[in-house]
Amino acid sequence: MIQTLFGSLQEEQEKKPGFFDRMKQAVTRTRENLAERIDDIVSLGKEIDRSTLDDLEATLISADLGTATTQQVLGALREKADRKQIKDVQELKRLLKEELLGILNSAQARPVSKVDNSPEVILVVGVNGTGKTTTIGKLSQVFRARGKNVLLCAADTFRAAAIEQLEIWGQRTGTEVIKTKPGGDPAAVLFDALQAAVARKVDYVVVDTAGRLHTKTSLMAELEKMRRTARRIIPGAPHETLLVMDATTGQNGLQQARLFTESAGVTGIVLTKLDGTAKGGVVVAISRELGLPVRFVGVGEKAGDLLPFDAKEFVDSLFE
Repeated sequence: MIQTLFGSLQEEQEKKPGFFDRMKQAVTRTRENLAERIDDIVSLGKEIDRSTLDDLEATLISADLGTATTQQVLGALREKADRKQIKDVQELKRLLKEELLGILNSAQARPVSKVDNSPEVILVVGVNGTGKTTTIGKLSQVFRARGKNVLLCAADTFRAAAIEQLEIWGQRTGTEVIKTKPGGDPAAVLFDALQAAVARKVDYVVVDTAGRLHTKTSLMAELEKMRRTARRIIPGAPHETLLVMDATTGQNGLQQARLFTESAGVTGIVLTKLDGTAKGGVVVAISRELGLPVRFVGVGEKAGDLLPFDAKEFVDSLFE
């Protein structure tokens, strides 16, 4: 269901003037760090050979593609350079775009769970400070703009003010928040939220979770307890587990992402603060190294600043 909605969101957004411009603006610093440096590396009329591509390596790494992804991309380009298939800088950029898009499309093709009956349960996970609770508020805005009924579950009961922060977003977006007292059992408040959602025939339940716990309980064990609770009430739930990552942390955030991916059943990524970094290439590194699709990207602080991710739009915006 989220995939169907996701697809229609992309189509609708692309029809709106300025959608590509918003993505392009968000990656301005990355574009300056990547495309413009390529022009500096490849001077007019210079033959593009392995030496040229060696100079390109540092540029790709500085854009935060990561070493492994950079080597994969350069390996393909070196083969073409050896066969004299890269005639000029425009051809180099075109081939580089093809390689990046291929990596992104491979991850974006990952299938998602089909939801036959409402509500669809979306678990949102991630370490504190990544913009997790804010992202949940923006997701609510996205769904409600499509005419869907949404219920928010404040299951991050361990972080100070997390419940209040989610309530503020609930007020902004006109979305009800099911909550418990600070320090309460996250699985218990999830139980209440899902029962309410079933009774009210809600379309989506979006669940905030703890980024860390102030107890001896393992965070991953707590998340698994919540998953079991969800399955007892709604078969197949949670239908999506979205990991919120901060683009400004780049490669440093990947290790934390691997932990959640391995232990929390993550099915997709929401990348926040894309507009605040020159290292937007981390989107490609995430797709390759985690094998997960990027579902949405955050490009600002307002409720409407969460864009459905489109791989081609993203790659084009890095070079145009």
